[in-house]
Amino acid sequence: MARGLRVSMLLLAVLGNLAWSFSAKANFNGKLTVEIDGLKNKQGQVCVSIFASSEGFPNDGDRSLQKQCTKITSIPLPITFENLKAGSYAVAVFHDQNNDGILNSNVLGIPSEGFGFSTNPEIRTRAAKFSEAAFLVVGPNTNIQIQLKYF
Repeated sequence: MARGLRVSMLLLAVLGNLAWSFSAKANFNGKLTVEIDGLKNKQGQVCVSIFASSEGFPNDGDRSLQKQCTKITSIPLPITFENLKAGSYAVAVFHDQNNDGILNSNVLGIPSEGFGFSTNPEIRTRAAKFSEAAFLVVGPNTNIQIQLKYF
């Protein structure tokens, strides 16, 4: 009986440590660094939006969790987001060559400026879906690379 009690206490201690470990990880604030490559030139700026759900992804920057536009100083261009909880996110990027704050397109709706998404999904006739661009932030520092595409 004493042996059974010892095993039960040991099991309880292990499970308690696991539960504490998972809850501590869920409460961290992580940093995401997005490295943007494939820029045609250094004209204009790059605008990046990070989304925590499919709502608004990829075009509605007002529904994004965080967004920022940055002058192009180097290629590849690193952009950092702070204070992200553990979870699933997707990033949308575009090369705003004329600094108007929107992804310009031609009369057929085809983007005339470079764009890209996290996980670099294959793009043919439509923008990526959240599920195709989603990735996990699970530690204090997450790094992803996005290759811009131009038509």
